[in-house]
Amino acid sequence: MSERTPLLHYRLSTSVNEQSGEHQPCLPREAVEQSPAFSRRKSAHHSRPKKLSTFFGVVIPTLLSMFSVVVFLRIGFVVGQCGLYQAIAMFLVAYFIISMTVLSVCAISTNGALDAGGAYYMISRALGPEFGGSLGVMFFLANVCSSALYILGLVEAIVATFGLPEDGVSPAGSLQVLPAGYWWSLLYATGILLLCLLVCLVGAEIYAKASFIIFLVVMLVLATIFISFFAVRPRTILLPAAPPILNGTGPQPPTMANFTGFKLNTLLGNLDADYAVDYTTGTMMSFATVFAVMFNGCTGIMAGSNMSGDLKNPSYSIPRGTITAVIFTFIIYNLLSLMVACSCDRILLQRDYSFLRDINVWNPLVTVGVYSSTMSAAMSNLIGASRILYALARDDLFGTVLSPAKKTSGNGNPWVSVLLSWFLVQLVLFTGKLNTIASIVTIFFLLVYAAVDLACLALEWASAPNFRPTFRYFTWHTCVLGIVGCAVMMFLINSIYASASIAFMLLLLLLIHYLSPTSSWGYISQALIFHQVRKYLLMLDVRKDHVKFWRPQVLLMVSNPRSSVGLITFINDIKKSGLYVLGHVQLGDLDTLPSDPLQCRYDSWLSLVDHLNIKAFVNLTLADSVRHGVQHLLFISGLGGMRPNTLVLGFYDDCTPKDKLTDPALADATVPTQDPEDERPPYHFPALRASIDAKEEGNGENGKVMGPQEYVAVIADAMKMMKNVVLARYFHQFDRASTISSSPGKGALYVDVWPVNLLRPDSSSYVDTCSLFLLQLACVLNMVRAWRHARLRLFLCVEEGRSLRGSEGKLGQLLKELRIKANVYTVPWDQQVALHWQRQGEAGKRRPSRQSRREEEGLGKKGLFEEEEGDDDYVNSFPSNATRLSDEYLSAVNRLILEQAHPPPAVRFLYLPRPPADTRRYTAYLRQLELLTKDLGPTLLIHGVTPVLTTDL
Repeated sequence: MSERTPLLHYRLSTSVNEQSGEHQPCLPREAVEQSPAFSRRKSAHHSRPKKLSTFFGVVIPTLLSMFSVVVFLRIGFVVGQCGLYQAIAMFLVAYFIISMTVLSVCAISTNGALDAGGAYYMISRALGPEFGGSLGVMFFLANVCSSALYILGLVEAIVATFGLPEDGVSPAGSLQVLPAGYWWSLLYATGILLLCLLVCLVGAEIYAKASFIIFLVVMLVLATIFISFFAVRPRTILLPAAPPILNGTGPQPPTMANFTGFKLNTLLGNLDADYAVDYTTGTMMSFATVFAVMFNGCTGIMAGSNMSGDLKNPSYSIPRGTITAVIFTFIIYNLLSLMVACSCDRILLQRDYSFLRDINVWNPLVTVGVYSSTMSAAMSNLIGASRILYALARDDLFGTVLSPAKKTSGNGNPWVSVLLSWFLVQLVLFTGKLNTIASIVTIFFLLVYAAVDLACLALEWASAPNFRPTFRYFTWHTCVLGIVGCAVMMFLINSIYASASIAFMLLLLLLIHYLSPTSSWGYISQALIFHQVRKYLLMLDVRKDHVKFWRPQVLLMVSNPRSSVGLITFINDIKKSGLYVLGHVQLGDLDTLPSDPLQCRYDSWLSLVDHLNIKAFVNLTLADSVRHGVQHLLFISGLGGMRPNTLVLGFYDDCTPKDKLTDPALADATVPTQDPEDERPPYHFPALRASIDAKEEGNGENGKVMGPQEYVAVIADAMKMMKNVVLARYFHQFDRASTISSSPGKGALYVDVWPVNLLRPDSSSYVDTCSLFLLQLACVLNMVRAWRHARLRLFLCVEEGRSLRGSEGKLGQLLKELRIKANVYTVPWDQQVALHWQRQGEAGKRRPSRQSRREEEGLGKKGLFEEEEGDDDYVNSFPSNATRLSDEYLSAVNRLILEQAHPPPAVRFLYLPRPPADTRRYTAYLRQLELLTKDLGPTLLIHGVTPVLTTDL
């Protein structure tokens, strides 16, 4: 299996896994080239040289596949039913459709080294394993069924010529000596298939020689046919017996018809269409039915591509050989159509499909041509099917099911694949008649052709710099025309079968998507997504941002994911389709390191994202301190209008972390490695034990990578950069699955919101920016499907002497205008406030009365989002008397919060004030937050700096 897609790496030599289906771990190229496996594969590759040239490997198989029996038995049928005008139009349309696909094949095949598998290899390396594998299976089955079809057609032709009559008595001197019947036909078909098997088992060389002999025979027969039009004199030909007319009424079909030679009257009589009943099936013909029959003869364009693994130079041979064959067959078909229209009566064309034998200079030659071309087509499909199966097996898309098909002989012939293909063809032969499968086979081929066009279109639209094929005679227009043409033909042939084949392809696609290992071929979808994302990011103008369309765009700082699983999954819920970035700071100095230590860690982080099933990006940085690292990430994370507006940090405390990635409950869910022989652990995150040991040894600040001073400085930096800040505490206790599953009924899950600055009992404003941000995040969480049945509980802290009903009414009106559904609870906190004022002077007592007066007078007169100048700054600022907040007051507020938790909430949202301007008070600030949130369970301390709510439409 190729480890690099030929569409993204123009390989001048065979890469490491080109001759093996094994999945290898990602290693540096130098290490790969020095490995024993590389040496073995390289020597194996050189020991099995590819031998076929353009003419023998591409031109001859493609010519014979496109001619098959159509050139001998269906040319008269097409001209007789459609007339010369429509016949030529049909050939033009059909060849236009396949020519668009041929251009795509040429483009892809000249964009890099091409290996075994032909169309499957092209599609899989361009569109990925899902499309490639599903269409590869369909292409394989189409070749198997097509081989059986040609063999059965050959048997029918042999029995029609040499079979005994129905009475079992052969006329004297007649060649009709072969017994007829189902089992005899099966025996003849089995013998022909065994002959094809022997040729294919010997290898591609003997197949090429056999095909060349058949090619010479077919060319000789064609030459005699063209000569016969000039050399044979006009004659009357006895027509085959037609089915009897029902009830014996109506005109009887003619029994004789004329070969007139070249006459103008004959040509004029054959110019226009004259659709009639097909004498072999008794069905009325139409443009669509005739076109479908004729198009079957044009679907052999991939015969040369299927031999890509046996060609000396596939990138050179496939485009030249395929185009040569297509042009040659187009000329032959049109010349034959013209000559037939000029020399044969319409009755002869409609009533005798084997008339070319009757007018040939030597009648048996046409029969030999029919036998030879059909035999060649059967062999071509058998060996093509084996090559596709071999390529599928090497790519391990179906695990060990196809492993035996990887085996090859000394000269590189996949003999096991040949045997498996032969066995399936033999099974198909038991069905006897394959008229219904014939249409499905053609539709399968068309679906593969459309996929090749789609692959080329995707590569062209992706504008990947490494897509630069040497064949340049194509554009995205030709790819689209090819796709549309193939789709139209599929539904024109049979709409039911076309729909069923597409459904079958999608089923295989999903099966491979979920069961096959990740490939390293490169995914064109990634290139297309990049192209579109870049375009739309440029269109995302930050100057057009509006509060109506605000959404949280989160940067979550993670020290060690092993202890942060609960927080990571919770923030994924709260992001509301916004940007979500997992950030991590690695301490170090690049000047002292030999290489970037972060590059090898991205795989573990991305595996974590996949394992947790979250929609997040990963951004890692190297810095001399955590503070500088967070600054880097806040500055550089995101692109254009997609940048984090909210920073989420874990809380700084001494809680013992728990490793959720090695939890027994999660052990079975860890992401498996892609290669069973790869013994790498699923994640490369440091064990939590290391931090505990460091703490015990007294290294650093209690074993942490930063101290409380730096932690609060990070919070202050984020607010200076106009980022909202969220501190998450006790989320090591949070388990999303158990939390959600514990609420079987509506209302069993609660989210508590305290939108007041509890560190400022002298201010109880609920309409500042921070409080509204708190409400918005709680509402966003409630909009998530898993949290939709959770109830929001909003707690309104009031003091004695103030109107409880008035405060509750104002807040209820606010929630109504904001379209937020929540239950409002008034909580008296006079006792807690009294504890605070015991530590304050009389000067401080005047402040709340003035604040109360401003709220009582101002809120009723102004809008909900209007405040007096400076009020928001006052409420959000860390008070100058914060150092005098007593532990008793903070503990009392903490108990107050706990007392309201009946039943206990799943998570709490609390107001986070700004850090103090005086950096010497950072430690005191952090301690106050710790006392405030002690034992509250999963809690978010939230500070908002930008407006996020509006009542406007």
